[in-house]
Amino acid sequence: MKKWIKAAGVRAVKTVAQTAVATIGTAAVMGAVDWKMVASASVLAGILSLLTSVAGLPEVKEE
Repeated sequence: MKKWIKAAGVRAVKTVAQTAVATIGTAAVMGAVDWKMVASASVLAGILSLLTSVAGLPEVKEE
């Protein structure tokens, strides 16, 4: 269980960071960064990443 929590957490943090970078980049091209939108999209991506990890993580072998 510890391995799964660590792996799912790492994956979620990476997903949040990637979403934030993509959202900021897109918003900057459009002229203004809406920080509430960046935060909400990033948090949602992190939650979805954790929920997806429930189906299984290839880096965590089942015992």
